[in-house]
Amino acid sequence: MTFQALALISVVALLGPLLALPRRWRLPVVVGQLLAGVLIGQTGFNLVDAGDPTFTLLANVGFALIMFVAGSHVPIRDEAIRSALGHGAVRAGGVALVAVALGAGTAFVFGTGHAPLYIVLLASSSAALVLPIVDSLRLGGPQILAMTAQVAIADIAAIVTLPLAIDPPNAGRSALGAVLVLAAAVLLYLLLRRLELTGARLRMHRLSSARKFALELRIQLAILFALAALAVYTQVSIMLAGFAFGLAVAAVGEPRRLARQLFALADGFLGPLFFVWLGASLNLRDLAGHPQMIVLGLTLGVGALITHASARLARLPLTLGLLSAGQLGVPVAAVAIGTASNLLLPGEAAALILGALITIIVASASSARAADNPRFLPADPPPSAPAV
Repeated sequence: MTFQALALISVVALLGPLLALPRRWRLPVVVGQLLAGVLIGQTGFNLVDAGDPTFTLLANVGFALIMFVAGSHVPIRDEAIRSALGHGAVRAGGVALVAVALGAGTAFVFGTGHAPLYIVLLASSSAALVLPIVDSLRLGGPQILAMTAQVAIADIAAIVTLPLAIDPPNAGRSALGAVLVLAAAVLLYLLLRRLELTGARLRMHRLSSARKFALELRIQLAILFALAALAVYTQVSIMLAGFAFGLAVAAVGEPRRLARQLFALADGFLGPLFFVWLGASLNLRDLAGHPQMIVLGLTLGVGALITHASARLARLPLTLGLLSAGQLGVPVAAVAIGTASNLLLPGEAAALILGALITIIVASASSARAADNPRFLPADPPPSAPAV
């Protein structure tokens, strides 16, 4: 990989912010970055080689960081969310039951043999997509809290089960690796909590801030890469390593300064590079030779909307049910894992992304409707968080 290629990737990745700029569209930045990768990858002008080892390594680092940030944004410490976990769990369970029926039916009709994968995709929600929308629109109230809890539960469950669902013949090995990674994350949580309670973390923070050492960032990256190495060694996706560590940090509480540093690193360079790499890895021309995959993508997208709209039976408003259907991390992870391991059929990776884009568009439109409904607005503005 050359500096010319890095410059090209950095420039085309700006398509993400450009498409996300119009507020009325409410498009996530990653959509434009994926499209940029498609344009310069094997579908478009073939200006970059997604199989380049350096490109792939940097993309994997970006993937791990993205999942870490997504995990750290799950509101585990929010007491209001905890109180809504009961309703959220019931609704997430009901949605999962509908996903089993639709996912199995979809795999049978299209003959792909990927029923477990489709079930996980249909039942999943994206906390990294839905929670920022809720925050930016200042949505609130009991129904919003229950929906947020449902999204968090579905996201965690989908990320844990995806490595098992995408490669069922090796589910036992993946399960053992997942247990080891999760156990390491629990130990890290206990260690981080101890450092927080004894004040060691705060003392290190003050020293780092005064001397400009960036110690917290260095240590967090070292831990993240160590967990990723454990995941690779046990043949588990680095997605789980990043997300589990993010949850551990969220449970303890992430310092604001560290959050800004990680935002700059993940969203400023390595995250966009990953999504451009992912887009460059997709060969949408396969859809022309396999038109059934276009239908599969549409079916998965509409199926996800129907699956989450079924929460209406549990008294979740339809608008919020469609908002909770927004998918991003899990379909992207499925494509990344499936592409790297050659587990997907020709054109199937593009079909998964197409299905995710459908849910993003509908979720964005539903969020606009929710913002216009006084029922989904908080009675009082949320208090500003103290600086750390």
